[in-house]
Amino acid sequence: MEQREVLQGVVAVLTEALERRRLVREGQEQDDEPASGMISSLLTDLMPKLAFAPDATVRDVTMAVKREWSPAIEQMAAAFALAFVTLAEAHDDGAADVSTADILRALALYFEE
Repeated sequence: MEQREVLQGVVAVLTEALERRRLVREGQEQDDEPASGMISSLLTDLMPKLAFAPDATVRDVTMAVKREWSPAIEQMAAAFALAFVTLAEAHDDGAADVSTADILRALALYFEE
């Protein structure tokens, strides 16, 4: 998955989590569970599929998971960090006229290009 797609997925997760939180605050939703459906979807899309021979050792599996999944996990963590920093900078700059949803929309549009 390209970094742009990962960033779009992260923005989608954050947008859904923000919306769910708003609904909980307004009493329209009882469950305050994070955007687990979106996270599962992002992980399914992001993580490489692994297949192992029947005689694979624990070491074989461990090395394959490390080799194949580490880059994907790092890519996703970097995307969440970038989104957080973008939101934090807007907050620190005192951008009271710009909402979190506005910033997430701007990020989504930026990553679309």
